[in-house]
Amino acid sequence: MEETSVLIARSQAGESEAREVLIENNLGLVRHIVRRFSGRGYDLEDLFQIGAIGLIKAIDKFDLSLGLKFSTYAVPMITGEIKRFIRDDGPVKVSRTIKENGMKVKLARQRLQAEEGREPTLQEIADQTGLSVEDVVLAMEACVEVESIYSAVYQDDGNEVYLVDKVVQGQSGAVGRSAVGGCESEDREKEGVLNRMLLEQLLDSLKPSDRELICMRYFQNKTQMEIAASLGISQVQVSRMEKRILLSMREKVR
Repeated sequence: MEETSVLIARSQAGESEAREVLIENNLGLVRHIVRRFSGRGYDLEDLFQIGAIGLIKAIDKFDLSLGLKFSTYAVPMITGEIKRFIRDDGPVKVSRTIKENGMKVKLARQRLQAEEGREPTLQEIADQTGLSVEDVVLAMEACVEVESIYSAVYQDDGNEVYLVDKVVQGQSGAVGRSAVGGCESEDREKEGVLNRMLLEQLLDSLKPSDRELICMRYFQNKTQMEIAASLGISQVQVSRMEKRILLSMREKVR
């Protein structure tokens, strides 16, 4: 059998026969990758056709001077093509503009974190990116990438490892929780960061008296009677004020 590198060189020079031989020789690799995506509600033959497109792209773009095995380069290309199809065909459609805004927000947040040594506010990110606060929130929520625990990650030597098999190294240096727990923890952390930023933005928008009431009620865990005594008003007034403030906060995040 002719060497893969020779066939790739001939294919990239425009020889269709060499290209067809390469495709035929690597269809088994495509089918192997497609099987990982079974059970997701997609026809595997459709995914196979998408994976074959990724294989063709790998053949056309492979750099022989890198000294890599072709399969090492082709696997992520094929997998990426299938993932893009699933992502773009998914129930939640994310526009190109929102994706671009998501990248702007990510970079701005990282830059501000490095400069300020803390989590930036939504307004700071908006000022940095030139976006509105609403667009910042939309981009952060829409552009969180969801990974399957059975997706492949690649080590420096090109070997493939499933994400589910990876473990996170604890601060003590011992093997810690699994990557599944790590992904869930990271998702919760992202959600927590967004919630804290939104809450800070909402509290900053309140009048000082309203902010003081909310802080006493929900951060200091005081009862309405205790707040009433502290502010010199009745418990009924505190109840009405609390309802009004919460309603106005809800309106701002709709």
